[in-house]
Amino acid sequence: MNDYLKDFDVPAKHPSPAALQKWRNAVSLVKNPRRRFRHVADLAKRSIHQNRLNKIKEDLRVTFIAMRAAMRFIDAGAHPKNSHEHPQPKDVTPSEFRKNPEKLSSMVRNYDMKTLRSLQGVNGIAEAVDVSINEGVKSSDLSTRQETYGFNKYTEKPSKSFLMFVWDALHDLTLIILIVCAIVSIGVGLATEGWPNGIYDGLGILLSIMLVVTVTAVSDYKQSLQFQDLDKEKKKISSHVTRDGCRKKVSIYDLVVGDIVHLSIGDQVPADGIFISGYNLLIDESSLTGESDYVHIDENKPFLLAGTKVQDGSAKMIVTAVGMKTEWGKLMETLSEEGEDETPLQVKLNGVATIIGKIGLVFAVLTFLVLTVRFLVEKAMRGDFSSWSSSDALSMLDYFATAVTIIVVAVPEGLPLAVTLSLAFAMKKLMNDKALVRHLSACETMGSATCICTDKTGTLTTNHMVVDKIWVSGEIKDVRDSEGRVISSKLSESVLTILLQGIFECTGSEVVKDKDGKTSILGTPTESAILQYGLDAGGDFDATRKDIKILKMEPFNSAKKKMSVIVALPDSQTRAFCKGASEIVLGLCDKIIDGSGEAVLLTEEKVKLITGVIHEFAVDALRTLCVAYLDVEGDSENSIPENGYTLVAVVGIKDPLRPGVKEAVETCLAAGITVRMVTGDNINTAKAIAKECGILTEGGLAIDGPEFRTKTAEELNEIAPRIQVMARSSPTDKHNLVNHLRGMGEVVAVTGDGTNDAPALHESDIGFAMGIAGTEVAKEQADVIVMDDDFATIVKVAKWGRAVYINIQKFVQFQLTVNIVALMINFVSACITGSAPLTAVQLLWVNLIMDTLGALALATEPPNDGLMQRSPVKRTDSFITKTMWRNIIGQSVYQMVVLFVLNFAGKPILNLHGANATAILNTFIFNTFVFCQVFNEINSRDIDKINIFRGIFSSWIFMAVMIATVVFQVIIVEFLGTFASTVPLDWQLWLLSIVIGLVSMPIAAVLKCIPVEKTRVNEHHDGYEILPAGPEQV
Repeated sequence: MNDYLKDFDVPAKHPSPAALQKWRNAVSLVKNPRRRFRHVADLAKRSIHQNRLNKIKEDLRVTFIAMRAAMRFIDAGAHPKNSHEHPQPKDVTPSEFRKNPEKLSSMVRNYDMKTLRSLQGVNGIAEAVDVSINEGVKSSDLSTRQETYGFNKYTEKPSKSFLMFVWDALHDLTLIILIVCAIVSIGVGLATEGWPNGIYDGLGILLSIMLVVTVTAVSDYKQSLQFQDLDKEKKKISSHVTRDGCRKKVSIYDLVVGDIVHLSIGDQVPADGIFISGYNLLIDESSLTGESDYVHIDENKPFLLAGTKVQDGSAKMIVTAVGMKTEWGKLMETLSEEGEDETPLQVKLNGVATIIGKIGLVFAVLTFLVLTVRFLVEKAMRGDFSSWSSSDALSMLDYFATAVTIIVVAVPEGLPLAVTLSLAFAMKKLMNDKALVRHLSACETMGSATCICTDKTGTLTTNHMVVDKIWVSGEIKDVRDSEGRVISSKLSESVLTILLQGIFECTGSEVVKDKDGKTSILGTPTESAILQYGLDAGGDFDATRKDIKILKMEPFNSAKKKMSVIVALPDSQTRAFCKGASEIVLGLCDKIIDGSGEAVLLTEEKVKLITGVIHEFAVDALRTLCVAYLDVEGDSENSIPENGYTLVAVVGIKDPLRPGVKEAVETCLAAGITVRMVTGDNINTAKAIAKECGILTEGGLAIDGPEFRTKTAEELNEIAPRIQVMARSSPTDKHNLVNHLRGMGEVVAVTGDGTNDAPALHESDIGFAMGIAGTEVAKEQADVIVMDDDFATIVKVAKWGRAVYINIQKFVQFQLTVNIVALMINFVSACITGSAPLTAVQLLWVNLIMDTLGALALATEPPNDGLMQRSPVKRTDSFITKTMWRNIIGQSVYQMVVLFVLNFAGKPILNLHGANATAILNTFIFNTFVFCQVFNEINSRDIDKINIFRGIFSSWIFMAVMIATVVFQVIIVEFLGTFASTVPLDWQLWLLSIVIGLVSMPIAAVLKCIPVEKTRVNEHHDGYEILPAGPEQV
């Protein structure tokens, strides 16, 4: 089978257009392209949209370059020395913007610096939109602003109605042919048999088609609703704004013109706006223009465009345009039409469907030819070949309808769609488990993951940080007692003042009060912990900020691992503060505050002492940071100093391990998934946490980023499989580790939250971004967003990924068995007896059981714990395994033997006599065939294990499908005989049908005892053996 599927192989991530086109060219015999390829990207349309998008970006790029050149020219003419000679005329009034919102939006879009200056800058804009820069928008004005300036929402394609899905289902070519056959049958029947007997055969086919179309449309419509829910979750992005004088978090779709938005590293600019204030703001405009160079934004270049990303720095901006009035809004309208790439499993099953469809087509043609030739020969032998009646035409029509129905059954259109159904179901369940799957293929690929490279902070730990210990003035002080209460620290006033200045000024977070006066901290957990310590130590954040003016700031980022700021003190002294990774900040210091509160020289002996303190904190699993200061002489506009600091304190922050992480790591190890911690923390802190949660084991390797960078490719090949902890790593280290592991054949999942993690998330097989701590840049590059930042959630994704794969295998096993039996029984019977025991209506019902209903029952089974006790499925493994072929062939042989015996010797065996004996026998064969499928569907719940009833009652969809199938079968046989060509059966024949179907269950148990594949036992890096992947004899 693998040889035939070589054209149906695409990478799970970033497939090339050539690879996507290759399998499309290989697909043939598609009954309903509209339905089958609904979840497949339209490459022709995508190409058109991509060209359109590139043209828009190129136009924007040229426009922006021209505008910036014009701005530089204007700036040169408006040099300060000439400003008094040529005062800027105020030719625009604020009231004009209230009357004409388009003028306000075009000012930013066109980089209209002249208009901005004529309004006296951002303060004039605030006046124009009637907002206070300090207080922000009033909540009571929101609806008025939305009516005046518009909503921050983009044009989207309307969702499809249920009737559209019915229309799609009716585009099945074979169903269209059957509808034509049914109409012709009704016409001929009325002419020959009259009303109402002449309409029953044709009406039966029409009713069956209506049932198939309705069930199919309902299933597809529910899938679409699930995807709509997922899309809504994907679009939930928040921004920090100042409203009613308070800083708060709101959805970007609730932003209005006039909102004061706070931007920080990794944020997406949510709307067009103008820079108010900020520090070192670098903007990535590549999403709009395709240009990779970052743009520095300040008072001289104040225009910010929606959709761009904050690469570095922080700022405040005032919103001037929202929604479709921005260039980003117009681009979003284009992007929404592209469609998503298909998954490898969808492609592979399209290949399987193509192969089986071709076989089915051959059997359908042969069946029609055999029936037709036999009919013609018999007619010739009777000597009435030259005379044709309407009944002869009906017979030929029945043969044709039977052949077409065989194609309906034989072409497993539901195979690729079952993948979509299973993935949609899994994604919906994962959303409830706090995992938002952004790309379908990620859930599927995670089932094959062999390695997870995870962050520490917030993923393995709670991210609820508190300062636990602090080294200051030469001694270690406990900050909290055993019950978590704050202990008063007796520090000299001068030391405490400098420490609190460093804490409150060198921070990107804020202490805010709500309407009730309750204090809260907005910022990262690490910053929040240090600020809370400052407040507990008696500091006043607002008073300190009011007295001290920030002159320059370099926000923290994961590359520098520190944050620096220059401030002007009340006594006109200029001071720099630095806070960050302990060993990095310590390396910038040449003085230290001693026990008496005086700054003394930092000798080698004192460096060893402080390094020992850092080590002691780290061994206790505390995250360590240093705070240092430097009094700056001369021009404060120069760059922030990089040495000469005085060390004030070493802070030890406690971040407890998340509940359940240890068990989640053990689950990964049992599943053959290696867990590697990649963190920016001190190596001793990382090792302590890794040992506590079971990641670092005997024989495992802990390495830091600087040492990792020095290794050659050969050395990395040797040590990479043993690396369990990488500390003090940069985003580049993480990226290189991921690439190296992938090059060694690993399927790598990686977590990330920062802007600089984007390359590693992009290159990994599965990228996980943190929903709470993660930046918008990281989320955009991720395949899955972990909404609770919990490592255990990642393990749930792995479990569901494996469930999707195994569920599709179950469905394929079940469907292939039905296909083989239905094809063979009709074909052989046609060859020998000249008639097919299963009519068109009956085959349509069987198709519904094995296609839509079968997919619902088997492709939506929830995962069980046993899935995480076997090795990951290798990418090179055959999808249809030898174990599956064993089960398919065994069940098919049993069913064919039973049905052939009944077909050729059923009357004497069942002691059937009389005029309706043939009708009873054919009904009994149909009934037995259906019950064989019902019990085989239960057998298919587990491919390997004998105990197929485990968890059956927890899978309510499976139970509902089983009950519905049996109920409908009773109705068809007992009450719809006129339409379905059946007759009512007595209780003995009903019981015998059920017993024959039930016998397939012990046969399945016997089959599962036959070994067909070698049992693989993998040994993990810690020496512990993975459970075998073969059958579990239960």
